[in-house]
Amino acid sequence: MMKAYFSDLVKGIEAKIEQAPSEATPRKIFALEVARLGERLYSGTTPVAWCGVTAPFDLLGAMGITSCFVEFVGGMLAATGMEGAFLEEAEQLGFGRDTCGYHRAVIGAAEKGLMPVPDFLVATSSPCTGGVATVENLARHFEKELFVLNVPQPDNPAGVAYLADQLRDLAAFVTAHTATPLAPDRLAQSIQLSNQACDLLDEAFQLAGHIPSPAQGNEMSNLGIVLALLFGTPAAVTVATAYRDAFRQRIAASAGNGGHERLRLMWIQNRIQFKQPITEWLADAHGAVIVCDELNNITWDAIDPQDPWAGMAERAIRLCINGTADHRTRLLQDMARRQKVHGAVNPCHWGCRQGTGARGLIADSMKQIGVPVLNLEVDCVDSRNFSEGQVKTRLEAFMEVLAAKPSPWQL
Repeated sequence: MMKAYFSDLVKGIEAKIEQAPSEATPRKIFALEVARLGERLYSGTTPVAWCGVTAPFDLLGAMGITSCFVEFVGGMLAATGMEGAFLEEAEQLGFGRDTCGYHRAVIGAAEKGLMPVPDFLVATSSPCTGGVATVENLARHFEKELFVLNVPQPDNPAGVAYLADQLRDLAAFVTAHTATPLAPDRLAQSIQLSNQACDLLDEAFQLAGHIPSPAQGNEMSNLGIVLALLFGTPAAVTVATAYRDAFRQRIAASAGNGGHERLRLMWIQNRIQFKQPITEWLADAHGAVIVCDELNNITWDAIDPQDPWAGMAERAIRLCINGTADHRTRLLQDMARRQKVHGAVNPCHWGCRQGTGARGLIADSMKQIGVPVLNLEVDCVDSRNFSEGQVKTRLEAFMEVLAAKPSPWQL
């Protein structure tokens, strides 16, 4: 089922691009590369690893592993409107509806035979213990071995060295399961491609902060976190280049949001994954444009291709979804200043203790720099819990507040 779905998706997007090359938008190129990843996951031609969000996908790719974080499956099912049956499957097994929808969906998908059997699994303690528990559950379900990366919170030399040693152990673990030793030159090439993609992404994110923003609609939704699955490959460079070049061209041609942009928004943590009209409605009714996402941020330095272990460890530790609430709020404040946002929307995803638990601290920290935050009580995966009318009412009131409030920035 899923193999055919991804194959058809690849063929469909390729055909559209071939018929109209000028309409090969960044989002379409991104969707194509993600569909190709899905096709590889279900092809049965390479070893597969199901992982946590902060796994080193470029390291795994350099060792010939097709890998993916499990939350991607939950988001994909929601985006295609298929999540309901898989959420219900997990709930029938006893997983409560107040737990994370991403994790319930992937557990249900595994139970219904929708996921390919992995060769092994790699859990990561960041961003959440729920993710570790889900990958552990999948390891038992598939009866496969599990490697757990304990990502420390403090960004200091001891924490970096501790995680770097674990990454070396992970490489040895992969070799034990595939009989393929790590080739240093292949890893170096993978890291070089990751560095190149991150430089391009960082430039694209900065360009999105132009006034008016060249970013349109949902085209940056999930970009930073999902593109990490392609790190270490030419595909990541292709996608990042497409965004950078498109944003440059729109700014040069004044073809961004033009006079339609009246309010600039930051989106915190998760986008809502299922189809709903919120982004378009905000733009059409209020001229409110999402110019940045918390998860679209490069927070680490370039990695040394010849000695990548410490650099890969620093990358995981410095992510916005790892570390203390103070670390996270500082990054949010920096982004808000850089992108000159008027307000921020925080969809407090049901079951996400990390996202929901920090909402008060986030709102307080953003208030310090004059940026109001709207906390929305939504489930970003389970459309059964979504009330469009209620969400629009909350957003309508928030837009009125922002429109009446002087901007904290000199635009």
